[in-house]
Amino acid sequence: MSSLVKYKSALVAAWAFLVLSAVNALAAEPKVGEKAPDFSLVGSDGKTYNLSDFKGKSAVVLAWFPKAFTGGCTKECKSFAEGGKALRGLNVAYFTASVDEPDYNKKFAESLSCDYPILSDPDKSVAKAYGVVHPGRAVPERWTFYIDREGVVRAVEKKINVSNAAEEAAAKLKELGIASK
Repeated sequence: MSSLVKYKSALVAAWAFLVLSAVNALAAEPKVGEKAPDFSLVGSDGKTYNLSDFKGKSAVVLAWFPKAFTGGCTKECKSFAEGGKALRGLNVAYFTASVDEPDYNKKFAESLSCDYPILSDPDKSVAKAYGVVHPGRAVPERWTFYIDREGVVRAVEKKINVSNAAEEAAAKLKELGIASK
């Protein structure tokens, strides 16, 4: 094998390694025990929510969903609206979140009579930081992040029962012991 062929092969291998590493880095969600990426997102109530605002005060549940006004997403957000009582008894701020525009999520929240904010990330920057939007996935994965008072990810749930999402979130918080009053 000529040295030119070896050189080209090495360059292709190095390029492939760098591309795959970059793709994996973009797609990697924060792991349990790591700091959760901070966010500043507009809620369906018109207020802006920052993860850092809850530091030292309460746990945070961030439940990503793919798209407002679709079947499973409607069930999940409705679960949080109707089953929020289980969460309100805990020291937790809870949100669902999508990459839909704020006005669209506002209409969605109103249609479900949500008593909690649905967060909007239309530029997908926070969704990418959480790994829920990645190459080959334009809308968020249906994943729920459990973040303690210090901003550390304590659990990531990737199998969500959309009809019982709120009750399961409350049970997970109790299991983790991160949202007691």
